[in-house]
Amino acid sequence: MNKPKIIALSGPSSTGKSKLAVEIAKNFNGEIISADSRYVYREMNIATAKPTPEETDGIPHYLIDICDVTEEYTVGLFIKDADDLIKDITNRGKVPIVTGGTGLYFRSLSGTFDIPEVPADKDFREQAENISNDILYEELKQKNPAAAEKIHPNNKRKIVRALEIARSGEEMKSKDCPYDILWLGLDVQDRQFLYDRANQRVDLMYKNGLLDEAKYLFSKYGENNILLNTIGLKELYPVIKGMENIDFALEEIKKNTRHYIKRQISWFKGENGIIPLYIDTENVKGKAFETISKFV
Repeated sequence: MNKPKIIALSGPSSTGKSKLAVEIAKNFNGEIISADSRYVYREMNIATAKPTPEETDGIPHYLIDICDVTEEYTVGLFIKDADDLIKDITNRGKVPIVTGGTGLYFRSLSGTFDIPEVPADKDFREQAENISNDILYEELKQKNPAAAEKIHPNNKRKIVRALEIARSGEEMKSKDCPYDILWLGLDVQDRQFLYDRANQRVDLMYKNGLLDEAKYLFSKYGENNILLNTIGLKELYPVIKGMENIDFALEEIKKNTRHYIKRQISWFKGENGIIPLYIDTENVKGKAFETISKFV
């Protein structure tokens, strides 16, 4: 049985993934599945640079605005939802295009782990805050050595999540990739080029009403964990509380975005099989179309 063909388009923030994904979809009979851990949340539009109806240009987009910020959307849920969508899109004779910047979504989709859907254990997470990475990692090595091999010892968040699953009696199992994936990765030769784009985007977000969006969200949901862990919102909370000025907050957003971009670049460079497309030195659209034409 032939595996479903999917096009994956990843890359750090501000590389133009959403726009290119729409162009690919229009030219190769595709529909888009978002692989962004913040696009899933309703009402977080400006802060997440969520594509507008005009930008989606009539192309169906999935896994956007599917839950409230009071709900936690896990990797396990993403894998299940994405798999259902990939089957549906393929069965209708169209090409699934998975695009976004959440590296763990791509890694999980490409077959590293079969992740069971286990709810977050808030009590364990609170306890883990006071436990060293070394102790937690040793526990994971005992409970699930295969998972421990795939997770960096310093990545406490992933260690804790893997332990949550292990403690529940479920297991993160290695699996073969169920899809035939063409993985394109947007990147830059000169990081400053990307940092400048990111800075400009923050200025545009502010101009488009970012502060008003933050005021509305914090007024409605209070000190919500999702909001306080989202770049573009968490930096504005002190402004809303009268503890900081807007100029400082905007610089913090820019700084944290640059740090996030660095982490994204490092993550994707650690993945195998990505075909790089350099937005600052190449005809990205032309190279992408040429590569896809040989795949589909």
